[in-house]
Amino acid sequence: MIVPRYRIDASRISGAGKGLFLDEPVSAGRIITAPDTIEHTYRLDDLLSKPEQMYASARWFEDRYTFSPDWPDECFINHSFEPTGLWHLGFVFALHDLPAGTEITVDYRHLLPPGQAEDFIDTASGERIVGLPWYESLMTTTRALARVLDSANLAD
Repeated sequence: MIVPRYRIDASRISGAGKGLFLDEPVSAGRIITAPDTIEHTYRLDDLLSKPEQMYASARWFEDRYTFSPDWPDECFINHSFEPTGLWHLGFVFALHDLPAGTEITVDYRHLLPPGQAEDFIDTASGERIVGLPWYESLMTTTRALARVLDSANLAD
């Protein structure tokens, strides 16, 4: 589920195809996407036995992944090593105040299996995108989220 108003449009990232863009401003620390229906998670071994499924999978925790063959709008969130959103346990949080028109990006290293390289490179840096070990990913995103929430004014 995508929480703020948004649109799918041509990505500003070279070679990325389409991207997800905000149609309204989102404050730092606010949720951009949240899980709404997760019927099943898959172990990595299950996905690896059917390689055609890997393109539509994302790590949620430890060695558990979701699979989205229907390609929901959340799948139009592209990769960046300098993302606008933070992927944390299936949620995407705004890393800073984001104006309307911002393309939402996340660091795919948190969605990939440990050590698995993406089929494409980071266009800004030219570096390979390789999945992080679960513990490193969890510690990195937890600390980043704590920093964002600590500095954000989330009073309602």
